[in-house]
Amino acid sequence: MEGSAHGDRVLGFLIPERHARGRIVRLGPVFEEILSAHAYAETAAGLLGQALALAALMGAILRPDEGQVTIQAQPGGGREGPIKLLVADYLGGALRGYLAVDPDRRLMRGADLRELFGAGRLVITLDQTVSSERYQGIVELAGTSLAAAAQGYFEQSEQIPTLVRLVAGRSPWGRWRAAGFIVQHLARAEWGAERLDVAAEHPDWSHVAALAATVTDAELLDESLPFETLLWRLFHEEQVRVLEPVALSRGCRCSESYIQSVLMRFPEDERVAMRGDDGTISVDCEFCSRRFSFPL
Repeated sequence: MEGSAHGDRVLGFLIPERHARGRIVRLGPVFEEILSAHAYAETAAGLLGQALALAALMGAILRPDEGQVTIQAQPGGGREGPIKLLVADYLGGALRGYLAVDPDRRLMRGADLRELFGAGRLVITLDQTVSSERYQGIVELAGTSLAAAAQGYFEQSEQIPTLVRLVAGRSPWGRWRAAGFIVQHLARAEWGAERLDVAAEHPDWSHVAALAATVTDAELLDESLPFETLLWRLFHEEQVRVLEPVALSRGCRCSESYIQSVLMRFPEDERVAMRGDDGTISVDCEFCSRRFSFPL
């Protein structure tokens, strides 16, 4: 069966007795709609799908009006790979993303993170809407996969024991899909006990991580497998509380009115300097590959 009601949403869950929480995401039509604006090679498309899944996993923990999460990976000096920039962001259930690829470099199928970026860094940014504050964490783009790099981010920047799985691929019908899974050990202060940073690794986390690590890429991508059934497979001996799912959509926020309002913030002499030979100012949206032209 092609397609199902189990895609394009994030489901959160809690395992209270083990002091753990997690989220599962599965992307189908939303991912394909984002890809439709570009002509990426298979390797690039798969990497973008994983980044979108990661953005959804991190963003879905926020309330709709709480802020935006942005995932960014890029070379950080030294030897560089064919990918110059990878961006994915989440705002209130809306996802968007794109890659900048060196046209003169070939993307090898099965290439790992080092081969794609060279020496690089992973930047995760939270822009909080209410307080207008920005939190940004930066770590080395380490490991062979985006999931490994993200797991390193949580362990280094957040100091929260975390397991991350990300996957993207085509269905038997040739449709692109992406999925992600994250499980975290909560700071024990939240449960009225000692804090993580002053305690040894808790056996509860070792137990949850061992169970979560048995999830397979096929299970994550299987649109006929409900999230609740997958959670039961993984944690059937535990008390698992499922949260309200979050629906996902494609959400490029470019529009003529928005871009025009941004341009009008520039002084007139700077707008004159922006115009092309035809007398108009052209603005490209990398997320949806649209070009907007405005007469001066």
